[in-house]
Amino acid sequence: MALDQNLEQLSFTVSGFISKEISEVYEAVADPEKLSSYFTTGGAKGRAETGETLTWDFHDFPGAFPVKVIEAQSPKKIVIQWGAEHTTSDNAMNTVTFDFTSVDNDTRTKVDITETSWQATTDGAKAAFGNCMGWTGMMAAMKAWLEYGINLREGFYK
Repeated sequence: MALDQNLEQLSFTVSGFISKEISEVYEAVADPEKLSSYFTTGGAKGRAETGETLTWDFHDFPGAFPVKVIEAQSPKKIVIQWGAEHTTSDNAMNTVTFDFTSVDNDTRTKVDITETSWQATTDGAKAAFGNCMGWTGMMAAMKAWLEYGINLREGFYK
C-alpha cells in the first residue's frame, strides 16, 4: 500500500439518515442504556456529558474501553476521545465527532461520524479502515434499533 508522503494524518467520515427526530437520535448515543441496546454489547456506563469519562464494553471485542467526552452539545454534537494504536496524537487517543442535523422538518436526522488522528502509515490505514467499518456498523445498528427495534449486532461479530 503506497501512501502520500505529504499526508500527515488519516481521517474518515461515515454518514447516514435515521427516520427519527434529532433529540431521539442524539439520546441513542448520549444515554448509556440506549447505547447498550444496539451498540455496546457488554454495556455502556456513564452519560455523554462534557468532561465525563464513560466506559464502553463490547462482548465481541476484549475489554471495556474508557471514552472521554470532550464536548456534548445536545442535540447537535458529541465529541469523544478514546485510545488508539497508530495515532498521531500525543495522548495516544483518536477523536470521534458525532454531528446530528435535523432534516425534513425534524422527521429525520442526518448523522455524521468522523474519526481523526490516524498515522499515515500502512498500519494506520489498516486501523482506520477497521474503525470505519465499526462506525458504519454502529450507524446501521442505530438505524435498525431506532426505526424497527432490531438489534443488528447480536451475533454479528461472533
